[in-house]
Amino acid sequence: MRWALVKVSLAVTTMVVVAFAVPLGLVIREMARDRAFSGAEREAAAVAPALSITTDRDQLERVVASAGSDAGMAVHLPAGDGQEALALGRRRAAAEDIAAVRKLGRASTTGVTGGSTLLQPVALSTGKIAVVEVYVPESEVTNGVGTAWAVLAAVGVALILGSVAVADRLGVRMVRPAQHLAEGAHDLGEGRLGARVPEEGPTELRLAAVAFNSMADQVVQLLANERELAADLSHRLRTPLTVLRLNTASLGEGPAADQTRTAVEQLEREVDTIIRTAREAKPQTVAAGPGAGCDAAEVVRERMAFWSALAEDEGRKWRMAGADRPVRIPVARADLAAALDALLGNVFRHTAEGTAFAVDLHNGEDAVIVLVSDAGPGIPDPESAMARGRGSGNDGSTGLGLDIVRRLAESTGGDVRIGSSVLGGTEVRIWIQLDGRAPASRGHRQLRRRRRGRFAAVYSRSRSL
Repeated sequence: MRWALVKVSLAVTTMVVVAFAVPLGLVIREMARDRAFSGAEREAAAVAPALSITTDRDQLERVVASAGSDAGMAVHLPAGDGQEALALGRRRAAAEDIAAVRKLGRASTTGVTGGSTLLQPVALSTGKIAVVEVYVPESEVTNGVGTAWAVLAAVGVALILGSVAVADRLGVRMVRPAQHLAEGAHDLGEGRLGARVPEEGPTELRLAAVAFNSMADQVVQLLANERELAADLSHRLRTPLTVLRLNTASLGEGPAADQTRTAVEQLEREVDTIIRTAREAKPQTVAAGPGAGCDAAEVVRERMAFWSALAEDEGRKWRMAGADRPVRIPVARADLAAALDALLGNVFRHTAEGTAFAVDLHNGEDAVIVLVSDAGPGIPDPESAMARGRGSGNDGSTGLGLDIVRRLAESTGGDVRIGSSVLGGTEVRIWIQLDGRAPASRGHRQLRRRRRGRFAAVYSRSRSL
């Protein structure tokens, strides 16, 4: 907008300057010409009285000398009464031009070498017509014109520069509030909820800033209300959890009772985490700092030990691979455990009893792949399944499990893919990037994509052997 205003001002001012300066320059040139020929007419008029009295050569020479330089004036007398035509001074005009002026009886100008001449007819006492020729050099015709044009050009340039400067200042005054508004919107989109915009500038932008600040306040209030609502709803779960914890005491001893009590304790911890997170307004999944993260193999072994008991009760065959050595990833332990529980919970919830499943962990050069596969019916529409909040339409499906997995992978710069497994059902692949979040360039993204393809191909061949 700023440069657009400057360009418009430059174009308009330039047209105005040209529209006024060009005609004014032409007028100045004509005025200089008229001034030069007016002086020539005065010189010719000074000789006219003497010509009307006498035609004596000596007397006329004295008159011409007193009127001006005889090098710039000439007198052409006609022939008559036995006298030949007489010419005093240096003649520059052509004989035809002199004869034409004598015949018409009107003054005229004609161009000659180095300038112009004024031919002024004068009536003699004999009734004949003499012609006074006054030479006007070109330098006299253009005297002062160049200086006047230079002044006009300087004034025009000064006007153009002044208009550009004023337009630039006005553009800054208009653009700065717009930039503040754009920066505030960007900051708010990045999650900086304290971003506000100065309410300044033109009326329209000031009203936009007021509306933006009001919207930001409402967003903060809505988020605060949502956090309080999430905390309140989570707090309501404590009552039935307390009942479940008390009831687990009557289950006695055994693997099933221990697993039930462990599940209730974990559920209580998750509810407490939800309440604290909602109150503190901190995201559940954040990028791990240097030295942070967890051992993915340890987490996989722990969660598979938990789900294996339920798998034995339902007659499910299961397999775990790649978790026999440490695999460090930049993901919090609780987040990876929640993602695995979400995927394994989907297997138990959406496949029939006796359906086999497997969890594979593979450590690559710059990424770690976690594969959760089953022998169930599969997912007919993986894209819809990845959409947050849709679910499968079955009872107990909220559509948030895969979204938890997706956010965990994307927090490292990775992703989640759903496909067909070698068991015949669904395969969910979690790609966890090890070398930071999003790549910095297009070339880096292409290199990472090629590595990912080679990694997946090698891993697929190793699984099929």
